[in-house]
Amino acid sequence: MLILQDWLWFYEKNYVFVGKLIGRFYEENGDPTPALLLAEATVAQGVSEGDRKQQRQQFPACNSEWSSGSPGRFWCSQQSGGVSRDWTGVPRKLYQPGGKKPRCVCVRTTGPPTGQTGSTGHGDRGDLDNPSLQEYTGCPPLANSCILQD
Repeated sequence: MLILQDWLWFYEKNYVFVGKLIGRFYEENGDPTPALLLAEATVAQGVSEGDRKQQRQQFPACNSEWSSGSPGRFWCSQQSGGVSRDWTGVPRKLYQPGGKKPRCVCVRTTGPPTGQTGSTGHGDRGDLDNPSLQEYTGCPPLANSCILQD
């Protein structure tokens, strides 16, 4: 469905709109049919899943270990969260819209923020300044391993 959406964007950008074809997706008066609404919902779901995949690349999950009677530990490595990359990162809480609790993610600490590769107006802090992130209490800001505080 995402390939069809790309095709549609191509035609909308490069061709003049002349009308709607009556049939599977449009009724005689130009209103969308249930089939079109279902197709649009499927595209929206595909875009959403693509966004989640991109976010897992940008913010892979932390490694963690827990044992009875001791605090938990969480850390970042070049393989944490099942995502191979050339940076280690530091643990942060990632808050997501609609989420009940934050999750531990590894955050890149150098270079431009994700999506701003050519920009110069950044402080060479990677994604540390993302507003959805928060440091863990008691964990040094640039430590790649932390003990969970109560």
